[in-house]
Amino acid sequence: MPEFLTLLPPQESLDKLLRNLPEPQPATETIHTVSATGRVIATDLLAPHPLPEFPRSTVDGYAVKAADTYGASDSLPAYLKLIGECPMGKAPTLEVNAAETAIIHTGGMLPKGADAVVMLEYTQQTVEDEMEILRAVADGENVIRIGEDVAEGDLIKPKGSAIRPAEVGGLMSLGFTMVEVAKRPIVGIISSGDEVVHPSGTPKPGQVRDINSYTLSSLVEKTGAEAIRYGVIADEMDSIQAAIGRALARCDMVLITAGSSASSRDMTAAAIDSLGEPGVLVHGVNTRPGKPTILGVCDGKAVIGLPGNPVSALVNGYVFVVPLVRRLLGQSVAMVQPSVRAKLTVNIPSQAGREDWIPIRLIAPSPIPFPDERGRGAMSPLPSWERDRLERSESQGEGLYLAEPIFGKSNLIFTMVGADGLLKIAPDATGLSAGEMVEVILI
Repeated sequence: MPEFLTLLPPQESLDKLLRNLPEPQPATETIHTVSATGRVIATDLLAPHPLPEFPRSTVDGYAVKAADTYGASDSLPAYLKLIGECPMGKAPTLEVNAAETAIIHTGGMLPKGADAVVMLEYTQQTVEDEMEILRAVADGENVIRIGEDVAEGDLIKPKGSAIRPAEVGGLMSLGFTMVEVAKRPIVGIISSGDEVVHPSGTPKPGQVRDINSYTLSSLVEKTGAEAIRYGVIADEMDSIQAAIGRALARCDMVLITAGSSASSRDMTAAAIDSLGEPGVLVHGVNTRPGKPTILGVCDGKAVIGLPGNPVSALVNGYVFVVPLVRRLLGQSVAMVQPSVRAKLTVNIPSQAGREDWIPIRLIAPSPIPFPDERGRGAMSPLPSWERDRLERSESQGEGLYLAEPIFGKSNLIFTMVGADGLLKIAPDATGLSAGEMVEVILI
């Protein structure tokens, strides 16, 4: 049976692949901003004007000169002449002079002469045209100044940023109803294996339904690419070669999950070598799960051979496929992954020299039922020292989540279904101990 001659660490494997790929030049398209959530901005976006474009009140109240309120209190109010009301949606025509004030509403434009707003609840009307000010305000208090949110010419979002709901609102506020984004790269996905059948079929003894085409297509689409599934092909050299060739002609990157046998993996590697230069760069990665991963390049396009076991394929999809999709979109490969700190519930052994990835279920601990002053609210009051320890651990960010490993073989997909994230154990570690704080990468 063939053996892996060299097992490279995952990061070294990824770096080797990236060095053999051309610098991506993402194609772009202009779309409606309202439909752009999840897309990647193709050009640096600069603010065409300040935001806000005029000074605005953040509260309902009275526009004033701050100096007229200095020293004002409940017992010694300041008295200001009421000269009118600032209309909403229009520039006020009135001007606030010394010892004067005007009604203003939240979001309203500050009138000329005013530099602060007193909240409604700190005022009281005495006669028709006079207001008592019961609290002093500072210059600029309860006011958003011109350009306080964004100054004209500011870089509001750099090229390569993903658009989230907040960005949609921010872009609309500056008049960007259309935005130029990177086109979704196309990723071809092939499953191989004589034992693999379509999910709609009924597997015969010795057969399994295709899982990998669907988990991987979901992963690449979540990351921002378009997935094309090429179905299940037989463990035959001609079939594998033809399927990869069809996918390379249309797609920006190709994924193929090999059958379970070593011979099928060797056929995948041989097919990649035959379809373009430089061919296979890495055949075997020093990680668990997913050692039989193949990384190659065919004439400028990445071709990745992933293990047939569903957990191995999906975990290595996160490790290798996600960074490559981001690169095709013009994003940084080293983007920060969302993660949480959690306390490990059990010991996890690991083999030194190998990078391990463990599915993790996050558990929010039950609230500590501290008693009230009369001893109510807890079935059994904790000792003061234990209560202090728990309060300290919570204030330091510990105990917010517990990290419970989900142990299972790499062909059991429901070990991933039950997971909230993945825990990486570095190759220089021989394991992790229960009670350690670990970083769980959310999936």
